[in-house]
Amino acid sequence: MLVVTASGLRWALVRGCWYRSRVTAPNDTIFALSSGRPPAAIAVVRLSGPRARAALEALIGRVPEPRKAALANVRDPASGEAIDQALTLWFPAPRSETGEDVAELQLHGGRAVVAAVLAVLGRIPGLRMAEPGEFTRRAFEHGQLDLTQVEALADLIGAETEAQRRQALQQMRGLLGDRAEDWRTRVIEALAQVEAAIDFADEGDVPTNLMTRALAIARPLADEISAALAGAERGERLRDGLWVVIAGPPNAGKSTLLNRIAKREAAIVSPIAGTTRDVIEVHLDLNGYPVNLIDTAGIRESSDDPVEREGMRRAREQAARANLVLWVVDATAADATPPPLAPGVMRWTVLNKMDVVRPQELPRLEWQFKAKGDAHLISATTGAGFELLMDAIVAFAERYFTLEPALVTRERQRKVLVGVVQSIVVSAKLAEQGAGEELVAEQLRLAASGLGRLTGRVDVEDILEVIFRDFCIGK
Repeated sequence: MLVVTASGLRWALVRGCWYRSRVTAPNDTIFALSSGRPPAAIAVVRLSGPRARAALEALIGRVPEPRKAALANVRDPASGEAIDQALTLWFPAPRSETGEDVAELQLHGGRAVVAAVLAVLGRIPGLRMAEPGEFTRRAFEHGQLDLTQVEALADLIGAETEAQRRQALQQMRGLLGDRAEDWRTRVIEALAQVEAAIDFADEGDVPTNLMTRALAIARPLADEISAALAGAERGERLRDGLWVVIAGPPNAGKSTLLNRIAKREAAIVSPIAGTTRDVIEVHLDLNGYPVNLIDTAGIRESSDDPVEREGMRRAREQAARANLVLWVVDATAADATPPPLAPGVMRWTVLNKMDVVRPQELPRLEWQFKAKGDAHLISATTGAGFELLMDAIVAFAERYFTLEPALVTRERQRKVLVGVVQSIVVSAKLAEQGAGEELVAEQLRLAASGLGRLTGRVDVEDILEVIFRDFCIGK
């Protein structure tokens, strides 16, 4: 729901909460601190809009040569007092990040310097502070970025690992957007064949096999988009991180293992069984791959404690949605039966507490567990076998994420492309059944429109607020 008040304030209801922002006018010139929070070595203040040139002249008395840095004294135009000495840059439209006139001040990053410059800019008529994501939104509206690149920019800013950075950068360079434009061009080509059959059916020089030509374009396209969707889960998972769940019976050393992997005391360790009652989550960067490590309550057959039962329910729930479950068991009592898992969930047996196993028992345990598949013998207390387990987890993440670059990295993209494929498939079925050309054309129009929504060409106003709300001010 969107409500605009007489004062120009816009209130949007998003997920049950109201967010306020000012309605932006196309002639507004915006400014903001675009670098990190001061104090810092450098503070970058950017301006975008029709009055960026006038503002730059007011602050430094001139406009530098386009796209060349110039050292200048920044002054308060009202008093003439010097504020700072800064590098200044000027990017006239349309060759700028936003497609508008853009000015940039690279100041010393002290709090007082930044506050003084922002205060001066706020007093210049026609200028106002930018809203979150407004620079990027203007770049989108002026055709400098498509919507997949906007989403990739948000992912790049939020990237915490090397793999996330690489994926976001590939999308920023048009990995999906360029393919989507190619797909859209081909759908429109197929649509043109069908519409020609409709509009010029009575013309003697119009070929009679136009529908066949259209299907020859559409069918391979559906297969190509479906192949791109096959990697969607991997792309979305890389944004959120791989889920590795530590599960097993009580007092098997799960929390000790979590602490060793996290390299800190993230969970309470106690010899008392059932110490962990709730889910403990730790986010890790393992060789550049994002991993969410989950410690869960011990699972056993029955318990009279309602809190422990709830902990076990949550443990089973976490294990069901994991990518990898480390089923940790006590080497001295390794008889616990793991719960069934959902299809596609990998489970490794981790035989813990090997430091207290009698030497004569080792051959039997190795044969018993390694014969069942993936098994690791470790001591979470002493670290024995730990490095081999970590190498295996990193290798698992590499196999999961790096088969090939994922074209689809967001749920929105996946849903749009699923709808596009469905429309193309329906159009082909209608043609094969001898349905009217108008019905076939309508399905192809829906496919073309869907691809337009993917890149932001058409009908995306309803999602723009959600996307740009997540950006920081100054970006």
